[in-house]
Order: sequence, then structure tokens, then C-alpha cells
Amino acid sequence: MTADRSAAAPAVHLPTAIWALGFVSLLMDVSPEPIHCLLPVCLVSTLGARALTVGLLEGAAGVTALIARVFSGALGDCSRRRAAQRAFGALPRSSCASARR
Repeated sequence: MTADRSAAAPAVHLPTAIWALGFVSLLMDVSPEPIHCLLPVCLVSTLGARALTVGLLEGAAGVTALIARVFSGALGDCSRRRAAQRAFGALPRSSCASARR
């Protein structure tokens, strides 16, 4: 009862543009991680913040992100102009990236 897997499912060739977009998306997702990990260390060592202050800042950032995610999801479900909403949502990310250069 052995089956030849190569005959059952042919390989699918993805266009180069799809690979490029996937790679760029990966880099955009991974790029803030080192900053996110080092920010508490910088707050404590450079600015002299206490652990409680860092915890409160992290909690406020998490709550803000969750609330924004809920409202943007509800807005996207009700709106017919999703392309404009995506462009508006990508604006802060792209403006921050261009400000760092």
C-alpha cells in the first residue's frame, strides 16, 4: 500500500513576486522584535525607570494594541472600502520606517 507522492501532487511553482512579497513581509514582522526586547533594558539602565513603570508601560501598550485591533476589525467588517482602510493602517508603519532613514 505504498503510494508515489510525486505522482499524486505536482509541485506548484510560485511567481518570484510572491516570494519577494513574502520575504518583505517576514522582514517587516521581524524588524521590531529586537527593539521590543531591548526597550525595557534601555528604560531601566539609561532612564532609571523602575520595574513597575516598565510593566505599566508594557501593559498600556498591550491594551492599546488589543483595543485598536478590535475596533479596526469591526470597522473593516462594516466598511466597503477595505483598500482605503489598509492603506491608512499601513501609513504609520511606512512613515516611521522613512523617518528612521
